[in-house]
Amino acid sequence: MRRFSKPCLAGFCLSAISIALAPTVAACTSLLYSDANDKFYAGRTMELPMELPYKVSYFPTGTSFGSQADKHHVLDFTGQNAFVAVTVPDPVSKDLKVAEGVNDKGLTFGLLAYASTEGPADMVNNTQAVLAAIDLGAWALSQFSTVDEVKQALEEQPVMVTSLLPMGVLDTPFHYTLHDATGKSIVIEFANHEQNVIDNPLGVMTNGPEFSWHMTNLNNYTFLSNVDQSKLELSGVKLAQPDSGIATAGLPASNTSVGRFVRAIYYSQFAEKAENADSAITTLAHVMNNFDRPRGITIDNRFRDSIENIAAPGVNNDRVYTSEYTSWTSLIDLQQRTLHLRSYDSLNYIHFDLDELTDIDEIRHVELKDVVHGPQDATLALSQ
Repeated sequence: MRRFSKPCLAGFCLSAISIALAPTVAACTSLLYSDANDKFYAGRTMELPMELPYKVSYFPTGTSFGSQADKHHVLDFTGQNAFVAVTVPDPVSKDLKVAEGVNDKGLTFGLLAYASTEGPADMVNNTQAVLAAIDLGAWALSQFSTVDEVKQALEEQPVMVTSLLPMGVLDTPFHYTLHDATGKSIVIEFANHEQNVIDNPLGVMTNGPEFSWHMTNLNNYTFLSNVDQSKLELSGVKLAQPDSGIATAGLPASNTSVGRFVRAIYYSQFAEKAENADSAITTLAHVMNNFDRPRGITIDNRFRDSIENIAAPGVNNDRVYTSEYTSWTSLIDLQQRTLHLRSYDSLNYIHFDLDELTDIDEIRHVELKDVVHGPQDATLALSQ
């Protein structure tokens, strides 16, 4: 049985802590785009100050999973769906945790950093099996077809936020976004000691503050429009903008979570509606380029900031400063169930076609770094 156990670190090995904590400052952006035929596509970026040992993994129907939250019984579940995902090995158990993925029903899952995570108090009987929040990806993708099914299941299934460090230190710092092939989206967030499952009609998520804050903040941007207002007359004085693009002047420029959330709303809503799936993926790739961060654009002092920066590489060999950058970008076609990936050191996307893997009845993995420079269709790497 493949176990997805609690991500608790034994000891204080610096490398293990650094790998486990790196997502706490990740500046991820996730959004949903629709084409002219009301088909849906999900895009996201993963920003970190260092590389993690990412894999692309295939889990067939019938895969056995197990999730354990603290001292509760293991929650065993068998996959009803096949799925392909970007995964990261737990630094101690080596079990793979899902960062982003899509199943054979067109349901997608992504985890994004959320440093303010505060789960409910443990009020569940120890004899009851509980799902660790870090395993929501494997559970949702393997069990369900739509976000409505996930919502309904979460009304009955207890979920606990477990810790990254011994003695209950540092809750797993994530919140979670899901989309399905009908275009519905939800956010699963653990905040203020409550579990919240929230409808997300705009399909956008970044990081903190909590999702409801981001939605309230959108009330400050009712002026947004993609129509250039390039001429103005004041007291007989005619003013004219000699270039196009003035419509984006009101967008926040920073790479903060707040700024990216507003920009993601703008680009996902106003990008031209493509006429077919290939054009839609191309359009989505251009949209996601607006969230692509080169190294050095913003830098952090490793000795004054989060612990994960201690092990991150310096900027141009400067040991004092580190930099968050876009480690990888994903594009998912929810109808054709294809996962497209581009790493930091590549300008081109590779893709994995889930439908071409349906005859495989065992778990398969490939190292992302080993396939990003290979053939555009990387499905064969998982099928061999």
